[in-house]
Amino acid sequence: MKKVAFYTLGCKLNFAESSSIARSLEPMGFVRAEFQDQPDLFVINTCSVTEQADKKCKKVVREAKKVNPNSTVVIIGCYAQLKPEEISAIPGVDLVLGANEKFQLPTLLPPYLNRESADLPKLIASEIRYDLDYHASYSVNDRTRTFLKVQDGCDYPCSYCTIPLARGQSRSDTVEKVLGLIEEIAAKGVKEIVLTGVNIGDFGIQNGKRVETFFQLVQAIEEKSTIERFRISSIEPNLLTSELIVFLGSSIKFVPHFHIPLQSGSNAVLRLMKRRYQRELYVDRVTAIKEVMPNACIGVDVIVGHPGETPELFLETYEFLNGLDISYLHVFPYSERPNTYAVDIKPKVDGMQKAERSKMLHILSDKKRRAFYESQSGLKGQVLFEESATPGTMEGFSENYVRVVVPFDPLQINTVQQVRYKSLNEAGEMLGVVLEH
Repeated sequence: MKKVAFYTLGCKLNFAESSSIARSLEPMGFVRAEFQDQPDLFVINTCSVTEQADKKCKKVVREAKKVNPNSTVVIIGCYAQLKPEEISAIPGVDLVLGANEKFQLPTLLPPYLNRESADLPKLIASEIRYDLDYHASYSVNDRTRTFLKVQDGCDYPCSYCTIPLARGQSRSDTVEKVLGLIEEIAAKGVKEIVLTGVNIGDFGIQNGKRVETFFQLVQAIEEKSTIERFRISSIEPNLLTSELIVFLGSSIKFVPHFHIPLQSGSNAVLRLMKRRYQRELYVDRVTAIKEVMPNACIGVDVIVGHPGETPELFLETYEFLNGLDISYLHVFPYSERPNTYAVDIKPKVDGMQKAERSKMLHILSDKKRRAFYESQSGLKGQVLFEESATPGTMEGFSENYVRVVVPFDPLQINTVQQVRYKSLNEAGEMLGVVLEH
């Protein structure tokens, strides 16, 4: 048996695709291994949202060659599509596959395994505009929850983003095929599925035409699936409709947890970003969620230091978020990417200012998360448990994304248990007590 190790950078979508590609290598005799297990093959699934992700890819290649100098190293993912020539020049890289080609790895790989591939092309990547195929993917055995890809690509030309360049046009699986995958996953004993995609609310485009909607997918899952619970990874505020919010509020299977990208709380900056909403719509969406799901957890993506974001406009964002009924923030310092609209926007924000703004929002996020957790003390929740790094304990997430810690019980791993929340520990986690059935 040959060993393959995957190193996945970036989003949940990449994790789903890495897992599926790993399974496709099994008929070739590959078994999944850890990075340090001297694998014969390393597959590095890259992200290119920020410059740091690019740098990390190069570092991982160096580390792979230290672990096994005779290994084959393959690079896939967004960075591989955007800068294939740059990656192919990295010492130690044997093969670079673009977005079209990464799912063809089992077919393309064999010549590169014999260490006599000096005359073979390192780079196999076609233009992204031809990438209209949809490849279903899901993760299993990596985490307690499964990430199920239902949509890929994006038709939104946000000023800062390279994703449309790396993944192509919006396209989706069909409702019927998604339901089939859900039952395939259910047979593996999975208790929770996270629906993921690049722009998940845009689900339903097949061969360039809209034939279904995300709301139809959600309705079908509620009616026909056997999995206990579902989570929506992230959805744009302009695609989170009132109809969908009301439906999710009465759902038995979809949990009250939303991750809604904001990016800026300043309308002026939102226009520079080419976002498809203003902050008033965002307020409306948060208010609508809290009306039907008072204990819902709401996470927010924010970019700081976008070109044109003056100190005054950043303070608009800070004050907007401070007054909003949200639960936590994911904060990203703006990173300039080639071939995006933002490259030409002035003035630029220097690194020191971006770091200071990021720090302010991280502190605000900690405050928001703690306030949300404290609001849940004394309540009950349904928690899906997994093992903890701390001996004698296990932890898991409630339906509304509260991280709960309880004493370890091996019989309750990968099960959903009713828990009463007690209080927060020093790490800001919720301590709980599992209730008897």
